[in-house]
Amino acid sequence: MSSVDAVTLQNIISPIDGSTLATRQLADDSQIEIVLERASHAKSEWQNTTIAERIRLCELMVNYLEANSNDIGLEITQQMGRPIRYTPNEILRGVQERARHMMSIAQRELRDIDVPHVDGFTKFIRRNPVGTVLVVAPWNYPYLTAINSIVPALLAGNTVILKHASQTLLCAERLFVAFAAAGLPTDVFQFVHATHGAVAKMISDSRINFVVFTGSVDGGRQIERAAAGRFIGVGTELGGKDPSYVRADADLAYSIAENVDGVFFNSGQSCCAIERIYVHTDVYDEFVDGFVTATQSYVLGNPLEPNTTIGPMVNSAAASFVRKQIADAIAQGAQALVSEDYFAASRKSTPYLGPTVLVDVNHSMSVMRDESFGPVVGIMRVASDNEAISLMNDSPYGLTASVWTCDESAAIEIGSQIETGTIYMNRCDYVDPMLVWTGVKDTGRGIALSHLGFDPYTRLKSYHLKN
Repeated sequence: MSSVDAVTLQNIISPIDGSTLATRQLADDSQIEIVLERASHAKSEWQNTTIAERIRLCELMVNYLEANSNDIGLEITQQMGRPIRYTPNEILRGVQERARHMMSIAQRELRDIDVPHVDGFTKFIRRNPVGTVLVVAPWNYPYLTAINSIVPALLAGNTVILKHASQTLLCAERLFVAFAAAGLPTDVFQFVHATHGAVAKMISDSRINFVVFTGSVDGGRQIERAAAGRFIGVGTELGGKDPSYVRADADLAYSIAENVDGVFFNSGQSCCAIERIYVHTDVYDEFVDGFVTATQSYVLGNPLEPNTTIGPMVNSAAASFVRKQIADAIAQGAQALVSEDYFAASRKSTPYLGPTVLVDVNHSMSVMRDESFGPVVGIMRVASDNEAISLMNDSPYGLTASVWTCDESAAIEIGSQIETGTIYMNRCDYVDPMLVWTGVKDTGRGIALSHLGFDPYTRLKSYHLKN
């Protein structure tokens, strides 16, 4: 493969200033063949490694990430634009919490499953690893999303191949270094920089036994087509249009602060970010006033500067999509109470897009229907719980939904009627490793974390022994 062949090269373009942060060569067929073969050969030894040893090695990997969190945070900021004041916490708060929870329950959840005793027989069910797991990870939370799959898959005894998003290739390399520093046996964890076509070919290969994909709905469809007929598992998380409902009895000051953060953190580039808000008419005006004031406190700018609280979006194309949603909504009658023009650092035709707050919106508008994945939100007035529930369910997605109220029983009742994978009360945009992370409808059918988080990476085998 020629190093000068543009087709085989991938540039990482930093959203900070449009510069080329790094250039990597994409794997050709022969290189991918080597990766697949090595993963296949490494399976037997790793499957025979004790769970205690797998836990120990994963713990050492996390220790490496924690020790290097500042350098890793800088790399994240340079690759995708999240402010440097926040990026080390992806490791220090998110990765370590999720990884260590899965490690803490691995011995219990991966042990043999007993069945009622019958005289003259020994019977039990054993969880065996599926084989080799291909993880296709996104750029928006490049370590969190990858760790959700990598650690449980390894703990369950699988080998893992990581294909990271083209925007965050350096994260795959850093994870490889972390596992190497931990002493993970050679080829148990590998990464590839590859094209979409190459990934599809890998999925069709008999040496791949499970696929995890986090990304767009179209991307998920391509993954499922590539796996069609192979009878392997495919776990997908394909985004959301997550709603928030503020009831009349909500703690308004708290709800305003949490909703603003849930909308605009990471420039809204989170699968579980709040993208639409429904507020009871009794508190609507007060909520909107407070929301506008809080939004105006953001500092948009270079994410490498410590005072910046919201950075650029990942690229100009993503920002252009959101700008078009906003323009279309305003053309249909929406009003921008805060627009990007409020923020001096906003620059048209660049990734620097300031937060936007829209009112007078409705569900005929793309901004209330289609995933934005950017710093914009529409706020609607509702007259009742039933109206809020109907609007919250009026979406092809179902990842999370939040209810802001002082009445827990009401939150549970409302939550039981909302089509979603997670229902929050007085919280949002958080993944609890003790709870299963999943979705409904076009969000996909993946399962991650919790005591159920090992299930995708194991196959059950029954032992029926007559004495």
